[in-house]
Amino acid sequence: MCVSSIPSVGNALTLVHYAAMTDLPLAGLRVVDCSTVVAGPRIAMYLGDFGADVIKVEHPRGDDTRHFGAERDGVSCYWKLVSRNKRHVTLNLSKGQEIAKKLIATADVLIENFRPGTLERWGLAPATLMADNPKLVIARVTGFGQDGPYAGRPGFATLAEAMSGLAAITGEPDGPPILPPIALADEVTGLVGTWAVMMALYHRDVHGAGGQILDLSLYESLLQLLGPLPLAWDQLQYLQPRMGSRLPYSVPRNAYRCQDGKWVALSASAQSVAMRMFEAIERPELKDDPRFATHKSRIENVEAIDHAIAEWMALHTRDEALAIFERHDAALAPIYDMSEFFDDPHVRERGSLQTVDDPDWGPIRMQGVHPRMSATPGRIASAGPSGTGGDNDDVYGELGITPAELEALRADGVV
Repeated sequence: MCVSSIPSVGNALTLVHYAAMTDLPLAGLRVVDCSTVVAGPRIAMYLGDFGADVIKVEHPRGDDTRHFGAERDGVSCYWKLVSRNKRHVTLNLSKGQEIAKKLIATADVLIENFRPGTLERWGLAPATLMADNPKLVIARVTGFGQDGPYAGRPGFATLAEAMSGLAAITGEPDGPPILPPIALADEVTGLVGTWAVMMALYHRDVHGAGGQILDLSLYESLLQLLGPLPLAWDQLQYLQPRMGSRLPYSVPRNAYRCQDGKWVALSASAQSVAMRMFEAIERPELKDDPRFATHKSRIENVEAIDHAIAEWMALHTRDEALAIFERHDAALAPIYDMSEFFDDPHVRERGSLQTVDDPDWGPIRMQGVHPRMSATPGRIASAGPSGTGGDNDDVYGELGITPAELEALRADGVV
């Protein structure tokens, strides 16, 4: 790995970041994150959570994610999340190619999400970068991939969610297709991209190989979530319809409204759980009813079983229903909004949300590091900063760029 030195000068946040992260499993790994919005920055964030020295390269005008969704003081919560555990520099890649090459030559991983051909047009083609740095792993995130007839199209999570087949099966049976209310394709690609980077690094470092290029498309990341549906179409011409909260192979499985207007989610796909569920809803006689006695018969009689469960839920508050199902060891969970999630005792005790001391907003809570590692758990040293280019002096100083040269680059709009 390209081991980066701890800067001897710079702001306190940078020094705290390094002091907090150098004992983690990816310490010594340098990642240059030239990507924008969500998918690419999420890959870099996950690597940074486990100690990688992530350098976020941002256009001098600022990353668009700074203004995505809910904002406080003109900075979005999304930015605070996806830009955590990173050092931040500004660089106009269309003008500062030589600086970009110097920086990327020090890296183990480059992450970018420009349209295919953009890096090449700027003189930053992977072949050029890997000639200077043969061990470089380049993660290229796009909507439709690096080749094919759609490669040059604008690629956003929404388009991937539509094209992948996900939206077509989401929604009520008599309603329109539903797009997820989050950037699902971006978030999934962030996870896929992280393990792809780690596989490439393992191949490089364990097998003595060179770097390689990772072609990550948003729509293909989502395609992996659809399980057997592509195969079912190929072999059976089966198209799963929109089913609301139901599943075609798990009955009962649905969302149910309780007496107090709150909602719960129930799943009883396993035979033993289904039998305990009938005890919980005070209908033990249904265990021997031929309509519900087997997995296959429950699927064939989904309307009847859903009606029986819904009737029982309507007579109990959510807390009552949860307590009764817990006594019977049956599978039921509350459908939370985020305020309820924050207050849940299990969430609090496990530390699923972590408090970060942010210099802009004070103590803030966001998702903790996941997954949990027993020997080398990750940490959050810093959230995304409100200002741009806070680490320009440190990072560019490491490349041998003097303060006077940096000032001239600022004047020219390069940084």
